[in-house]
Amino acid sequence: MNHRFWLFRRGGVFYIEDSLTRRQETLGTRSRSEAEQLRAARESALSHPHANLAIGKAYLAAHDPQLVLRTWRTVMEDFVQRGQEPTRERKRRAMSSSPFRAIANKKLVETTADELRQVLLQGGAATNLFLRCLHNLALGLGWLPGPIIPPKLWPVTRPHPKRGITSTEHLKILAAEQNEERRHYYSLLWEIGAAQTDTAVMTAESIDWHNRVLKYRRRKTGEWACVKIGPRLEELLRRLPSAGPLFPRINESTDRARASEFCRRCRTVGIKGVSLHSYRYAWAERAKAAGYPERHAQNALGHNSRAVHAAYAKGTVAICPSLEEYEQ
Repeated sequence: MNHRFWLFRRGGVFYIEDSLTRRQETLGTRSRSEAEQLRAARESALSHPHANLAIGKAYLAAHDPQLVLRTWRTVMEDFVQRGQEPTRERKRRAMSSSPFRAIANKKLVETTADELRQVLLQGGAATNLFLRCLHNLALGLGWLPGPIIPPKLWPVTRPHPKRGITSTEHLKILAAEQNEERRHYYSLLWEIGAAQTDTAVMTAESIDWHNRVLKYRRRKTGEWACVKIGPRLEELLRRLPSAGPLFPRINESTDRARASEFCRRCRTVGIKGVSLHSYRYAWAERAKAAGYPERHAQNALGHNSRAVHAAYAKGTVAICPSLEEYEQ
């Protein structure tokens, strides 16, 4: 009988070599009988692929009956339930996109690496990230018997470079914006670098005039962000409503509507490559250029930092100085 896989021993351990590809692989055994069985299994798998898939499913079903029935839709449903609500919404939008719809009804144990690579080709960096998260979640829950794509073989994607809005661009946007509420909204984003939704839902109760502090909780992480009110920020806040939402109409709009309106304004003045989130990048860039302490910058942006954790441990909230004090 002609064997496709040749059996040989090296250092007391049995190996096989594919006679077609010349690829060698250890069998991890010193027993000839076990080595023969493993070689026979390899050759049987190549000669009867469909039958062996059915046999494999039978073994998997004995361990977990649902293992051979779960589809990627089950993984997606579990995935979108994790995280804060803004994160969940982004996940839901991603899972409803065309690349993920293509595999939603595909059974996990029948999915091949080529099928996942096809999903990656249809999307970009975000698709790569979310698909990898789905794959790792299925592995972690024991819904996949093994990796479909090994970690080191996942394609490396390079997201588009992100930048902050410059001072000149910000002034152009304000000059072109006819709506006073939106002008104030963009100005507050520039002053504090908050996320667009966090800024849109701020109320007059966020302002502590007695201690001269603007405080809000980030929806994405639940972290508190506290900023000392400087003269420039005070002048802006005094123009806003003294009760209820600071931006009544913007507060009622969706994040996508706000983003679309901002993109239209940017096109009007010929600005490219920025979004509302670019105000956060701009704030961080300005803070670095002004020599603003990193621990204060993390707190002001609502990111995790040792200063925040230490303050929480003492039952207090860390308050960072206003950026304008460092820019002067």
